[in-house]
Amino acid sequence: MMTSVDTELIRVLADPLRLRIVTLLARETLCTTHLVEETGARQTNLSNHLRVLREAGVVETEPCGRFTYYKLRPDVIAQLADQIAELAATARTAADNKRACP
Repeated sequence: MMTSVDTELIRVLADPLRLRIVTLLARETLCTTHLVEETGARQTNLSNHLRVLREAGVVETEPCGRFTYYKLRPDVIAQLADQIAELAATARTAADNKRACP
């Protein structure tokens, strides 16, 4: 039986800046200063997007002195990938199913 796809997580990742942040954090753990440099976004805007990602469980924080580092939670991304893969598998097996019109 197919599980439903996490639409809230898709909404969170649909924002181009948040997706860019996630892509950067997939490669390494970064602090806000690094993310500002890499994205060109303003610090306040970036912080708001990081808060959304943190609340959605996509990233976690790691305090280090006066800096806060952000780390991607690969298990969350993997779970979403599994849900989408299951959706694709269902679509492949149902490709020839057609409901008759009344």
